[in-house]
Amino acid sequence: MKTSFLKLSRVAAAFTLGLAATSVFAQNAICYNCPPEWADWGTQIKAIKAKTGVTVPPDNKNSGQSLAQLVAEKASPVADMTYLGVTFAYQAMKEGVVQPYKPAQWNDIPAGLKDPAGNWFAIHSGTMGFMVNVDALGGKPVPKSWADLLKPDYKGLIGYLDPASAFVGYVGAVAVNQARGGTLDNFGPGIEYFKALQKNDPIVPKQTAYARVLSGEIAILLDYDFNAYRAKYKDKANVQFVIPAEGTLVVPYVMSMVNKAPHSAEAKKALDFVLSDEGQTIWANAYLRPVRNITMPKDVQARFLPAADYARAKTIDYGKMADVQKAFSDRYLKEAQ
Repeated sequence: MKTSFLKLSRVAAAFTLGLAATSVFAQNAICYNCPPEWADWGTQIKAIKAKTGVTVPPDNKNSGQSLAQLVAEKASPVADMTYLGVTFAYQAMKEGVVQPYKPAQWNDIPAGLKDPAGNWFAIHSGTMGFMVNVDALGGKPVPKSWADLLKPDYKGLIGYLDPASAFVGYVGAVAVNQARGGTLDNFGPGIEYFKALQKNDPIVPKQTAYARVLSGEIAILLDYDFNAYRAKYKDKANVQFVIPAEGTLVVPYVMSMVNKAPHSAEAKKALDFVLSDEGQTIWANAYLRPVRNITMPKDVQARFLPAADYARAKTIDYGKMADVQKAFSDRYLKEAQ
């Protein structure tokens, strides 16, 4: 009798522990590519925990590594959600590793910044433009347009990442091509622009050039707005961001629910939160433009250029942009270097 009672007690204890473990585990949502040092995911993760009770362990994969892992785990997913560059989101859709989910603030996301079915949606964006170290211009005016960069005044002062190998470089190429009358089917205007720009002896690094702008080696860099704001407000550099007069491109950073996510209910809570007013303000504090038109604190709003300037930044068919990238790169290498 005593032995039976002990056995039952052990079974009951094991069952209770199992329930407790399941309960604790169920409050996790695994995110691939939620790195605490990038875009202030560290603060976002803490806020998700405080507001929803869901723990999101930090993860330092990049978009490419995340996609590869999702594909490898397709039959038995580990992750519940992922954060990706938009072109990788299209690849994830093709691979069948994400599923539709329309978060609570779905209707506030502009049409061009979400997949209509909900396979991916932007949570914040980057806008291509000019990151200008004013002190390094030597008294020359801050350029305001793509056409300005072709002026001989700016010889030796301009930099852009290699459009054939760096994604941000390719974004710059697509932006100027669109602004000068080209399309994703016609890169002629963009190629001609880069050929003309060679007369100004541009500096063309293959990797990030942020530090080279701060040092003054590069006075004008084709780059995203959030890097310019970071330089100005965090690193206290005399840097301005310019959205060119002829127009430019918005590049969304997106999230997706993983197909067959083990903890979909918890993932939905986290995805809803990053699009909430509080979640969006966290991105804004990290110099990233929120995808929703929220009311930001005045000191945060003041860091960004006016909405009238951002009206010149347009969306594009990002799937097609990804599809034609190699063809553009091949042509650029042949004609525009």
